[in-house]
Parts: sequence; structure tokens; C-alpha cells
Amino acid sequence: MRRIQMDRPIVEIDGDEMARVMWGWVKEKLILPYVDLKAEYYDLHVKVRDETDDQITVRAAEAVKRLGVGVKCATITPDAERVKEYNLKRAWRSPNATIREALDGTLFRAPVILRNVVPAVRFWKKPIVVARHAYGDIYSGVGVRFEEPGEAELVYRSISGKEVRVKLPKLEGPGVIQAYHNIDESIRSFARASLRYGLINMLDVWFGAKDTISKIYDARFKEIFQEVYETEFKDEFEKAGLRYEYYLIDDAYARAVRSEGGFVWATKNFDGDVISDLVASAFGGSLALMTSELFSPQGYYLSEAAHGTVRRHYYRWLKGEKTSTNPVGIIFAWTRGLRERGRRDGNRELVVFAETLEEAVKHTIEEDKVMTQDVAKVAEPPVNAIVTTEEFIEAVKRNLDKLLEKRIR
Repeated sequence: MRRIQMDRPIVEIDGDEMARVMWGWVKEKLILPYVDLKAEYYDLHVKVRDETDDQITVRAAEAVKRLGVGVKCATITPDAERVKEYNLKRAWRSPNATIREALDGTLFRAPVILRNVVPAVRFWKKPIVVARHAYGDIYSGVGVRFEEPGEAELVYRSISGKEVRVKLPKLEGPGVIQAYHNIDESIRSFARASLRYGLINMLDVWFGAKDTISKIYDARFKEIFQEVYETEFKDEFEKAGLRYEYYLIDDAYARAVRSEGGFVWATKNFDGDVISDLVASAFGGSLALMTSELFSPQGYYLSEAAHGTVRRHYYRWLKGEKTSTNPVGIIFAWTRGLRERGRRDGNRELVVFAETLEEAVKHTIEEDKVMTQDVAKVAEPPVNAIVTTEEFIEAVKRNLDKLLEKRIR
């Protein structure tokens, strides 16, 4: 079978540890035999970031802005332990934070729904899509650790010279301080993206924050969301029979657990970090069964592996052991990126291939009942085979070949 041609390249952003190993396997077995891949490659291995003083991350983000579409593997955000392990110059900031800040988008994370994986929350029948604001918050915050009692104040100084000072309560010390920010236009883009996604996919939209306590920061989010909804989306939502609701964040958690799902849950950056993991675990027991797509108001797109680098499995793999690590999140990162590239370029063949590969993954788990150990733990019996990562990829490849052959016929 001839390989599908691509009109324009995508940005390929490689990562770390077991995720990097699986990224290579998926690319070699499930992408390259079928697609004449055009990709501008950026290696975000933690050592490369260290060697380039993290400029490789900045260049990768700029490439996504230039080419429009990117796919990203999971990467290490080094802490003190990782600095020592990899002999790094410093604990570099999260590459995800750097890239997302540059693209200023909204991250949509949705569970991969499988018939034989029943959600842990028995009421959930429809997907919950977490729309995570991908700018600011604690990810670009600054912190101070102090060793003795003292005083602190937050100072804002405008470009015109206006100054505002706000004192913190007296610090009895020792302790810590943290400050973070956001921008009205970024919040507005986040609101538009969340509401537009709900409208396109016929889903209600929730936004949750804590304006009763955070009377300036969270209250500004609530105010902008309401303004965007009222002026830009209310009429269309009402015509479509959809609802936009604001809830206090603790109330949103309680309502979500009692709901049947089927809505977009718009969240501030940190809330989304937590909630997307919770939703993924409750739907499928694994972050590897979740898609992660970033859409920016400027039209930039990035699909990611939603999970981490799977460090424990990587150490086992280095010893020559076989692992049963779930590559579904990585496969779907590739499929969503290729599908978006195909849609933008009018390349129907590429779109169909991406959708067929996702179908092959689901067929492997649902029909053949072949899966990695994490899925087998939560799947409805019977399970025909618990396989290694490589065996799972090979099983997906066999189903992909069959499905593509049918479509050609």
C-alpha cells in the first residue's frame, strides 16, 4: 500500500523515559509504514534542555506557532531529585508550561471511552471534557521562602508609573510566599474556546472557581466568563438547548460526581491539572486513556500525551525487562495531530488514516480484548490477553491493516 503524502509538516516534540521509548515504537510501527511523514523534529529530552539552557523548548513552541500543528511526547519537569539524577545545571521549569504559555491556548482533555471499561463513578454514562486554561496561575508564579518573621507586600507598577501596594498579613515566620497572575485577554480567549467547544460538540459548559474567597482573582474569571457568554454565545446556546453554568469549585466537584457526564468542565490552570487526572482515573483507571489537545485563539494546535514519562517502567526497560505500559495516550496524540494537519490542509486521506488508527486501538481492546495490564485491571471480564507494550502495538497494527484493507476495497 502506498504511503499517504503530507502537504505540510507538523512539529514533532520528543520527550523522556518510557514515554520516549513508546513514542519511537508507535512512530516506527503505526505511523511511518502508512504516512510519508513530514515533521520538524525537536528533542526535549531533559539533557538537551539542560545543554541548550532550555532554549530548545522555546524553539519548539515557536515552531508550532509557525507551522500551526504539533504533536508532543511526555517530558520530565525536573525537581531537586531529578537535577541530581541527570546532573542538570538547574531545575528547569515545566516544558509544558513554557509551550502552553507561548501558545496561550485552552487544553481540552477527554477520556477515551471503551465499552468494556466501566467508569468508577457509576452515574457517568457520557464523557466529561476538561477544558483547562493553559496560561498563568501558579505555573508562571514566583515564590519566596523566608527564615524569620517579617512583612511583605504585593506591588504593581504600571508602565505609566501608577503604583498599587497591598500588604500581606504579618508574617510570624519562617514560611513561604507565592504570587501568580493572569491577563484579561487570555481569560477571555479561554472562555470563548470553552463555550465554542461546547456549542460545536453539543455539550453544556460548566465553569468552577472560588470567587467567594478569591474576591479579585477568581472573581475576575467569573465576570469575564459571564460577559463572554451573555454577549457572544447566549442566543446560540439557548437555540441549541444548551446551558452555561457557573458553580463554586467545591459545588462543581459534588455535582460532577452525581451527574451522568456529558459536559465541558472549564477550569483554571491548576484546577484543570488536578481535575483532568481525576476524570481520567475515574473513567478508565489510567491517564493513558485520555486525549489532550490544545487550541489557541491564534489557531495554533498541539496534541499531547496526557500522562507522564512512566519512570518506574523505564528503569525496568533499561534492565532489559519487558513492560506492559499503555501506549494509547501516545497513539492518540499522533492521531489527533495528524488528523488536525489533514483537516487544515484538506488532506482527506490523512484524516481517514488517523480515524482508522483510533478505531484499530478500540477494536483491539473492545473486540479482541487484548490490553495492557493497567486496562485489564479495570476492564469488564473476560480479558483474552494481557500483553507487553510492543505486543499491544503489534495487535493494533494487525487491526489497522485489516481496517485499511476494507476501506481500500
